[in-house]
Amino acid sequence: MSGAAVAIRHATAADVDAILDLWRRADAYPSVTDTPDDVARVVAAPHAAVFVAVRDTGEIAGSLIATFDGWRGNVYRMAVEPEARRRGVGLALAAEAERWLRAAGARRLTALVTGDDVRARAFWEAAGFELYAGMVRYAKNA
Repeated sequence: MSGAAVAIRHATAADVDAILDLWRRADAYPSVTDTPDDVARVVAAPHAAVFVAVRDTGEIAGSLIATFDGWRGNVYRMAVEPEARRRGVGLALAAEAERWLRAAGARRLTALVTGDDVRARAFWEAAGFELYAGMVRYAKNA
């Protein structure tokens, strides 16, 4: 499979279960928001886009969430199934998310990456993002 073998599109409510399944297959870092309701909410959110890479068979091979808060664009939850990695799928998702965020008005983009995930860090650097060690993320689950 090559990057050209997938089409990038916005996810729909019908994709929610397939996205969650992809995250499990891709060994994405688990989150309390890995639920059908939470994924459906971000798919429907007006200032967010969930992009999916879809094979010609209709199977989802990758996904990425992009949000614009009016201040900056954020991307997170990049997941590409293992057999589709290093074939342009992630870069195609990142490029589409960047186009969408720039069109929304974002002048600065950030990528939220699990700090000890060496592959993810290398991917985002290859995609043109620079490590910004000046910030630490704090989180609080509901």
